[in-house]
Amino acid sequence: MKLYPLQFEPILKERIWGGTKLKTYLNKPISSNITGESWEISTVENDVSIVANGFYKGKSINELINEFPDEILGTKAYKKFGKQFPLLFKYLDAREDLSIQLHPNDELAKKRHNSFGKTEMWYVMQADENARLIVGFKEKSTPEEYLKHLNNKTIVDILDTKKVKQGDVFFLETGTIHAIGAGIVVAEIQQTSDITYRVYDFDRVDANGNTRELHIDLALEAINYETVDAQKYYSKNENLSNTIVDCRYFTTNFIPLNGAVKVNKNQNSFTVYMCVDGSFELKINTEIFYYQKGDTVLIPAALTNFELSGSASILEIYIS
Repeated sequence: MKLYPLQFEPILKERIWGGTKLKTYLNKPISSNITGESWEISTVENDVSIVANGFYKGKSINELINEFPDEILGTKAYKKFGKQFPLLFKYLDAREDLSIQLHPNDELAKKRHNSFGKTEMWYVMQADENARLIVGFKEKSTPEEYLKHLNNKTIVDILDTKKVKQGDVFFLETGTIHAIGAGIVVAEIQQTSDITYRVYDFDRVDANGNTRELHIDLALEAINYETVDAQKYYSKNENLSNTIVDCRYFTTNFIPLNGAVKVNKNQNSFTVYMCVDGSFELKINTEIFYYQKGDTVLIPAALTNFELSGSASILEIYIS
């Protein structure tokens, strides 16, 4: 067995709100003008990532985890989540506004869908001028007020909008009503779940004239009607891991790489690097691996000593 940094074939998703920036900005091999998502590492059923590089090219991530659970996941992550890879990594391109939506917590998701809930975070990689996100309510709401505005198609009036720029981060607890606005590219880190409750879609129709399914009844019990403080502010000290989010599901750090950094870690967890700007090299012994903006790489937990070098902005994610 010889493990090495693993990259995966992107799983590309057409979306009614998608565009072409995943190709022009992140160099993804899209063939459609409405590509909204690139799933970088996934074990969601029917969307399981396939290794794109090295000796294990062509194998699925699930096959590798089944064969080497401790070595891939790490002793702590394996104990916590079993052989289920606990996170899903994506890049999203919103040419238009996404639907207004939310995600259930673990308890509801388990009961209703036999799934994890969906706690997630966004790192804004690119934002057009005046681009905005919707995150939570402007003021504390109630189911009655929410339904009244939903029925009157004025739901946006009671939701909190945030103007965004490159480098902004938002952490979304389950139950938070939200939407990515038009003109934004984000890196998304989330629990392994594809459960979304869509509550308002601006009355859009697809190419065949069909509207998308709404989940108004399911959402009613899942919504957090309190206001939320979702935006995260973080340090940007060069060549250090600056913590952005540290929650029960994942820790995400920001590394402004300028030069070379030696990494010495334990075998508790895998590490994922998402290159959100620039380019860098990763050196293990005498082997060198190259990454650029838009690349995502999984470092198996068994790899504990290596060096990063280059000029890049990197998200570093692991289970703590």
